[in-house]
Amino acid sequence: MNVHTGTDASGYVTSEPPPEAKRPRAPSIRDVARLAGVSHQTVSRVLNNHPSIRDETKSRVLAVMTELQYRPNRAARALVTSRSHAIGVLTSSRSEYGPASSIQAIEEAAVLHGYLVVTANAEGADSRSIGRAITHLLDQAVEGIVVIAPQVRVFDTLAEMQLDLPFVTLQSTGRMNDHALSVDQMTGARLATRHLIELGHRGIYHLAGPQDWIEAEARMEGFLREMSDQDVPTTAPILGDWTAEFGYYAGRELLRVRDFTAIFSSNDQMALGLMHAIHDEGLDVPRDISIVGFDDIPEAAHFWPPLTTVRQDFAELGRRAVALLIGDEDGEAEGIAADSGSVIPTLVVRRSSAPPPA
Repeated sequence: MNVHTGTDASGYVTSEPPPEAKRPRAPSIRDVARLAGVSHQTVSRVLNNHPSIRDETKSRVLAVMTELQYRPNRAARALVTSRSHAIGVLTSSRSEYGPASSIQAIEEAAVLHGYLVVTANAEGADSRSIGRAITHLLDQAVEGIVVIAPQVRVFDTLAEMQLDLPFVTLQSTGRMNDHALSVDQMTGARLATRHLIELGHRGIYHLAGPQDWIEAEARMEGFLREMSDQDVPTTAPILGDWTAEFGYYAGRELLRVRDFTAIFSSNDQMALGLMHAIHDEGLDVPRDISIVGFDDIPEAAHFWPPLTTVRQDFAELGRRAVALLIGDEDGEAEGIAADSGSVIPTLVVRRSSAPPPA
């Protein structure tokens, strides 16, 4: 093997492979940004023809891209054809059943239309990490974005960035109605609460989800509204964290008082923990205490007893999200109005709910 030798600044002999043996690193978007004297977000906006970019800046960035022969495959295709056939998904939680099911539904619907899905995870809670995730999607020249990150701060960041490409949110905050497409969480919560009231329960607790999650807020509001409309007294909801472990310890604490006959849990995992706690106390579900969950995870039908819960149609939600994005991008407005708005959930009655004890 041929070796080139030389002397470094300290006088030591160095060796390295001949120049022809080195494989040059492909230029990155940060290389373009550095040479053009702009941020990598600006380069991303140039790639996506953002209207806020000045012509002078755009020309300088494109000139550097030509000089470096910077051609990311998908972005280059988008520049030439104005189509990347990619849909971005912004999420901040892949582990929860709802977001994971939404991603799967969107991927399946996108494939049917000849699109691929690029996912970006906002790992942190701050606007900077959320902005980085959005910029990553823009770097892939996506034609639209589906937002399934359920925290309010995500929507604040979206509003600040003023995206110029179509996007659909799967949670409605009441502030971005033009982009909102969601399962009607409030209606689902009212269905669950009404079911317990119609069975004869009056002492009903609500185990809510985390305070900054939009679905948790909507389900809690649905519970409180239904209790009020039915003139049933209520106590303040208990804020949980979606886990079965929290449901178990919340159940242990509630059973110290035992002033209730039913609990509506904001998701099925916490409902599982509640049932565990009730059984540990030697009580029976639903003879002593009824439990209703939310989501209808695949395991809910196999809890003991099988769980009464609220089912969300994630496949329908994914289909509508993709149809709405493609319709906006292609200018085919017809039929989109019917696909937008809310997907109504259904109550699945199983054996964990029954009339209260005499």
